Amino acid sequence: MRLKNVPGAREAVAAHPLCINSSAGWDKDWPAFFGRSAPLFVEVGMGKGRFIIELALKHPEINFIGIERYESVMIRALQKLERMGENAPENIRFIRMDAQYINDFFRPREIQRIYLNFSDPWPKERHAKRRLTSRQFLAVFDRVLAPDGFIEFKTDNLPLFEFSLEELESAGWKLKYHSFDLHGDAEAMKDNIMTEYEAKFSREGGKIYKFIIYREVGDGL
Repeated sequence: MRLKNVPGAREAVAAHPLCINSSAGWDKDWPAFFGRSAPLFVEVGMGKGRFIIELALKHPEINFIGIERYESVMIRALQKLERMGENAPENIRFIRMDAQYINDFFRPREIQRIYLNFSDPWPKERHAKRRLTSRQFLAVFDRVLAPDGFIEFKTDNLPLFEFSLEELESAGWKLKYHSFDLHGDAEAMKDNIMTEYEAKFSREGGKIYKFIIYREVGDGL
């Protein structure tokens, strides 16, 4: 994926008070960073931030964290918050990092919900372990996910969705919900918040696939 360079994005993200850019010196004290204790919900690969910002507005009782690897994308979410002014949610923070290092930023079993929205499908088979729903990444997420926590995954890529479903059983995860046509499920759509990409793709008639997974208490590490 080729990203458009945004001049000054790296410096702006590095200096922003809502962003953490390195685990060096980070003590994993999220209550202090938010100024309160509350459940942690995390979106891995937040893109331009529409999804997590809307979630934060809808659920002020929860602390939300958006993770994004690229400064040129994260800066768009920060700009969105700035345009919102006094209407911007106060319960949202950001980490600029690669998802594989998530354990450097969170304590074990600390996150209540992880969202994976339209993640890179890494279509070549030799790159399968890089997919965020691979058994390798599910093991990484398992270390920081609370015993009663969930992972929610949405994609427009059917081969990736089918691959992900196959990974679940061998990795010890269980399905709470799944759909091969999310937007055709009226009940599920009542609480669905769309990403920028999802809104565009669905308008063009594409199908969205989704599952919610969990580990039974006592499973995993």
